[in-house]
Amino acid sequence: MSCMILTGNAVLTGDFFHFIILIMQKISGRILLALLFLLTQIAITQAQQKPDGRIDDLISQMTIEEKVGQMTQLTLDMVIKGQPYAPESPATIDPAKLEKAIGKYGVGSILNTASGLQLDRNQWHEIIKAIQDKAMEGRLKIPVLYGIDAIHGANYVKGATLYPQPISVGNTFNRELAKELAAITAYEIKAASMPWNFSPAMDVGRNPEWPRLWESFGEDVYVNAELASATVEGYQGTNPAAFDKVAACLKHFTGYGAAHSGKDRTPAYVPERQLREYYLPAFQQAIDAGALTLMINSGEINGVPVHVSRYLLQDILRDELGFEGLAVSDWEDINYLHTRHKVAPTVKDAVRMAVEAGVDMAMVPVDYNFSDNLVELVKEGTIPESRLDVSVRRILEVKMKLGLFEKAVFDPQDYPKFGGKEFTAKSKAAAAESIVLLKNDKNILPLPKTANVLVTGPTAATLRSLNGGWTYTWQGDKADEWGGQYNTITEALTKKLGQGQVQYVQGADFDKVTDMQNAVMAASAVDYIVLCVGESSYTEFMGSLYDLNLPAAQQELAHAMAKTGKPIILVLAEGRPRIMREIEPLASAVVGTFYPGMEGANALADILFGDSNPSGKLCFTYPRHSNSLITYDHKTTEMVLEGNVGKYYDPQYEFGHGMSYTDFKYSDLSIGKNMLTADNAVEISVKVTNTGKRAGKESVLLFINDMYASITPSVRRLRGFKKIELQPGESQTVKFSVSAEDVAFVGMDNKFITESGDFEVMIGDLKGKFVAKMEKP
Repeated sequence: MSCMILTGNAVLTGDFFHFIILIMQKISGRILLALLFLLTQIAITQAQQKPDGRIDDLISQMTIEEKVGQMTQLTLDMVIKGQPYAPESPATIDPAKLEKAIGKYGVGSILNTASGLQLDRNQWHEIIKAIQDKAMEGRLKIPVLYGIDAIHGANYVKGATLYPQPISVGNTFNRELAKELAAITAYEIKAASMPWNFSPAMDVGRNPEWPRLWESFGEDVYVNAELASATVEGYQGTNPAAFDKVAACLKHFTGYGAAHSGKDRTPAYVPERQLREYYLPAFQQAIDAGALTLMINSGEINGVPVHVSRYLLQDILRDELGFEGLAVSDWEDINYLHTRHKVAPTVKDAVRMAVEAGVDMAMVPVDYNFSDNLVELVKEGTIPESRLDVSVRRILEVKMKLGLFEKAVFDPQDYPKFGGKEFTAKSKAAAAESIVLLKNDKNILPLPKTANVLVTGPTAATLRSLNGGWTYTWQGDKADEWGGQYNTITEALTKKLGQGQVQYVQGADFDKVTDMQNAVMAASAVDYIVLCVGESSYTEFMGSLYDLNLPAAQQELAHAMAKTGKPIILVLAEGRPRIMREIEPLASAVVGTFYPGMEGANALADILFGDSNPSGKLCFTYPRHSNSLITYDHKTTEMVLEGNVGKYYDPQYEFGHGMSYTDFKYSDLSIGKNMLTADNAVEISVKVTNTGKRAGKESVLLFINDMYASITPSVRRLRGFKKIELQPGESQTVKFSVSAEDVAFVGMDNKFITESGDFEVMIGDLKGKFVAKMEKP
């Protein structure tokens, strides 16, 4: 007997059916209903895990136009009232525009928020329900895949929890925290019926000029790989279709952060060895962690735009890294092959080149040129229809793994934790853990709560400098207007101490002196000056710089404050390290807040006045000079000139630097049997003791130096890290297991290799050695 039962879009096979018949003879009522429900859920899960048959059936029924529609992604402005980039308020669906997008063109994906407008989760529910309802009117009833940039929380959903940006998460060196924050994001964007998040950014930030440095987890390959993988786990969990999970999107494949000029979307020149050593490993690890989707680098590498590089998008991404998911373009990047990169004589050529290279979905986003041109290319025989089938299969697989065929719209009321106290507390705790105490002469911090304080500087009274871009809007320029319920630095300090103990005078804006003399006068009546400098919010090309130095107006304010003779607490509120070597010596303490989120000011106030103990450490090198932007894992030849004539590597603060209000002593470094082989790892342990008077967290960083190699080795590479918390007097032994793969490098043949030889281990102020003995092939 052959039989199957359809349950929605899921299928119960004959084996289940036979089992049901047998048990129906013996049980009935509620037990039977419960069992039927359970079997149905099992069938749905099986269908999500093995969707090939369903996908084959769908693809076989699809026209060329329908397949191209699935490969097309439009911005929300294309289906709501108003014009692109200028929608009407409030945001509402335009039936005619929706009919064109979904009814006529069969668009498979929509993204983004309504330009310049803020939507709460109930508005999102109404809009996405209308979109999905329209999709269900189609003959094949394929749901729309909705995507959003939720970079530090559900930043496009009113009332959502916004936490530290990725660079600050990097400063925590805390995998579990990264996972927890990503899980909050997944929960809160799913409350708005959005199942796809364009995060995490995998762009290893090795140039501090780059305006998207803060969207990365810093300059180190290993940190990016570990925290990005944890983020993927937080987004997707074990079942991306769960009510509180979403699809992750790794971006931007690959080498996006390597722009030679440091400016956004400008050419990168990356030799093959460096590409494999620094820019591919994080993607490999996140792909292995199960990431469902990936976004392509908007830039070019070695003169070839990544969107037309079959070598990168097929040979490496698919064949080597094993990525099987959906690869989407970035914003308008296929058109840019014609208008910016100048490799495609026409937009139609651009479409052909991108599809032939391996792009699955085009983030178009404000016209139908991609769809029209691709249909033409297939019908005229330039691109075979079978090429469309490859991408459509990937797109449908993602939709099925997300359970969208079963449920594509979610009730906002089913998410009671949305924007609540639990998530807010986690945001504040994350901010506190991300803030870095960079300098603390004579233990001037924490300050006494009896102190009178002057707060001054351009970042003291704005939320933009605490949050950066992707905060309510693309550039974060509405943070102060729409985030008024949150505290600026000045407001947080005032609430901490009381109105009578805190004075605020701006002194200088970001690029010009304002009421500096008033600030000087106010300083005479206080005990301490909290000088807040840095940057406003920005992202992408809007944040590209001509000069990495802190603007002259802010430095002038610092010198004026120093002349008052009052101790200065310098607060750096910025998304990248602005050079400030001239004013750093003027400060008694320096605290780094690198876009710590909406609770960042409260966390900073707690740290400044001793209610919280800082534990952040820099996940990037803070340079001292604009012509010496050298990463921590530099080569020996970048350290000093012959005869110590001059310095090359001379940072303001090193990678991994960060102080605490307590003291940690490292002792008892142990290195197993001191012999590393292809099959046997080296076991390394160190004892860490809190010798201070208060509890504290410590990131234990394991650095290893391959002392001699066939390719010039770095002076050190981070090969492990663990975050621990110790009470006063408490000790903990921290263990690492280092395999041959962990210390491998890319050799002459552009393949990873571990060579025999001596390796130096560095943890805290301790050093040791082990030997590698590798069998020759």
